[in-house]
Parts: sequence; C-alpha cells; structure tokens
Amino acid sequence: MYQFNREEYNKRMEWYVDARFGMFIHWGLYSIPARGEWVRSVEEIPKEDYMKYFYEFDPKDYDPKKWARAAKEAGMKYVVLTAKHHDGFCLFDSKYTEFKSTNTKCGRDLVAEYVEAVRAEGLKVGLYFSLIDWYHDDFPHYGDRQHPMRNNPAYTNENRNWDNYVTFMHNQVREICTNYGQIDVLWFDFSYDDMMGEKWGATKLVNMVRELQPQVIIDNRLEASGQGYGSLATGNPTPYHGDFVSPEQIIPPHGIRDVNGDPLNWEACITMNNNWGYCARDKFFKPSSMIIKKLVECVSKGGNMLLNVGPDAYGNIPPESMQILSEIGAWMKKNSKSVYGCGLAGIEKPDYGRVTRNGNLLYYHMFENTMGPVPLTGIKPGTIKKIRLLCDGSEVPISDSWVHTDYPDIVFANLGPDPVLPDAVDTVLEVELTE
Repeated sequence: MYQFNREEYNKRMEWYVDARFGMFIHWGLYSIPARGEWVRSVEEIPKEDYMKYFYEFDPKDYDPKKWARAAKEAGMKYVVLTAKHHDGFCLFDSKYTEFKSTNTKCGRDLVAEYVEAVRAEGLKVGLYFSLIDWYHDDFPHYGDRQHPMRNNPAYTNENRNWDNYVTFMHNQVREICTNYGQIDVLWFDFSYDDMMGEKWGATKLVNMVRELQPQVIIDNRLEASGQGYGSLATGNPTPYHGDFVSPEQIIPPHGIRDVNGDPLNWEACITMNNNWGYCARDKFFKPSSMIIKKLVECVSKGGNMLLNVGPDAYGNIPPESMQILSEIGAWMKKNSKSVYGCGLAGIEKPDYGRVTRNGNLLYYHMFENTMGPVPLTGIKPGTIKKIRLLCDGSEVPISDSWVHTDYPDIVFANLGPDPVLPDAVDTVLEVELTE
C-alpha cells in the first residue's frame, strides 16, 4: 500500500518552489516543416513521408550553451527540453530505436550536450518525454484519437503488441535516468481517454525513476493531460502522483488547491506565440510586458511559469523570442527578489496589480499607478518597518496626506508627485513588516 511522505515531498520540491520561472524548449524534426510540433498528426502524414525530415535533419547552429545562457539571462532557474516528442524522434542516443539524432546527418547526442550546457550555467536540468510514440509499430494507429493514421484503416491495430510498447517506453525512460547524470525535472506528456495511469505501467515506471533519480520532480501527466489535477489533489495520491499540476496555456483563475483547501504546487506552461514547436508563419508573440505580468500572476497564486521557445531547423531560438527573453531579463535583474522564493501573500489582489510574499516581505506589484497615494491593502497601520522601491532600493515614505483620512485602517504609500511610475510594466514596492 503506497504511503505518501509529505516530508520527503516538501524537501525535493524546495528548489522548484523557490525557482518560480523556467524555460520550456520544444525542438525536433518538426522544426523543418515549421508548422508546429503536432504537424504529423494534424496533417495525417504517413511515416514514410515524414522520414524526409529525418534524413534532412542537420542543425548546423545547434549550441545549447546559447540556449542556457539565454535562459539564465532571462532570470530562469531551470530548463526543460523535449528529449522525445510524440513523433517518436529522440534527441538522445537510445539503443532501443534507430529514430534518433545520432543516426541523422547531425550524428550527435543532443541531450548529452544540452544537459552539460544547462548545468554549466548553474541551472536545473529538465527533460520532457512523450508517453506517446507515433513512430513505434506497437503503438495504436487506426482509431487512436491522436495518431496520424487514426483515420486510415490500412493501419489496423491487429498484431500490435501494447506490452511490447510499454516495455520499450520504460526502457527509454531508464536510459534518460541513467545516462545523463542528475535530472531535476522529468516532464511526462500526456494521458488521454483510457491511456492513463497503469495503462502506462505507471507505478512500475515511477518506482524505477525514483530508484535511479530519487530527487527528481515529476509532473502529473501520467494521470492527467493539460486538464485535470491528478491524485495529489484528491488527498489520496497514487504511487505515480505528479509532484505538480501542469495547466497548459492558462493561468488558473484562483490558483490550485486540493480537496482540503490546501495550496498545491503547479506550473503554467505557456507559449510565446501560438505554437510550441517552431512555426515560421506564427508571428503572434506575446509582448514581454504581458509575460512579466503573467509571471507575477503565477507567483501571486502560488505557481510557477514554464515559458516556451521553439528553435528553428538550424537550432536557433527565433529572434522575436530572444528579444522577449532579453526584456524579461532586464526586469528580472532589478525585481527578481519579488519572484524567487515568493508565493501567496494572503492578501486580496489590489486593483492596480498583484502581491507576492516571502516571509515578512510583501511585494506590491504596480501595473498601473493609483490616483493619489498607493493603498497597501491587507496591512495594518503600525506593522510596517520600511518601504522601498525594489528596483533601486530608494525609500518610499508612508503617506500622511489628508486625502485618505476616511480610510484609517489602510496604510498608504507616497510615491511622490510624478503620475508616471518608474517602471511602466511593473513597479515593485518592497514592504518589510515588523513581524
């Protein structure tokens, strides 16, 4: 009978909860057609037609040191790379398939280079692994909701051996957990219909992973997809429960809590444009100002943000993404203290922004200025030790203006006569409490 160990769980989650911000990297053969990572499924491309990208794959500019440096300069603390996506192509040298980077013109174990580069920047190493494999002959084809050949009766599932597939999948996970040193995050993707939990041999799989990588943090997608919280939320966790919930392309309206009302760890995975993998025509990039505010929103609700980039066929992160990362990094250099190690403030969201908290330090994030002095809602008069602008450490006095005499139970901060905030995106006030 599985017994959840809260103490062990909290210990392995410490760095992750402190980090709050990571980089997702979706990259593989699909960067060549450049129509997103689901291109083979969406366009129902047969294996033999998709293979032309395998024979072409030769990312001449691949330099994971540049990726890791970009992540670090953006203020990210961990990186998660798609070691294998749904098309089954491996960026690592798996002995269980020929469909891998070492067999392309590239001829390199790209995961090995990636983990070395990420560690060299002092970042935590994450690997994404698809439970789905459209290349493997024993994975269901016809009638499967996702498979490229789902509508082609010529690809009958007769003589496909599911047990063989599960063994193959477990063997590849063992390789990832054995051949690349310490892995900090293992990001499985994903369960659907009856393909979940023990269908994947999940208990056996996670037991193996925990034996090989006892410190690793695992997402919840052995028992959920982008929707669904998983068994940790039910108060009755399975042996393969996720360590965090993984909402996709949405920030939970009120954070996420379990059945007892206690906060759960979660991570919103978000694209910069509208695709995970490189999509040459998708120029609908979210501005850095929006992403910064959404990162703060995640933290204020007790969650992390995993922000995606999709490098092109040569291995370059798109210039639009690099510019966005640079702008986020400029803000983080001055304000990261209000993100790292912070979480729920226990204070109602103010009209002008968000509040994050780390112990007796409250961070009031101002997305817009107020008319008159700034109300620091949730703080009792007489409990403030000091107020500072986080970006430069300058003193912000408590207001004694007559205009707020009707609100004696609220503390107001005096930002001075200028109606324009020092940072138009997010000006952060650090409020230190006396207790």
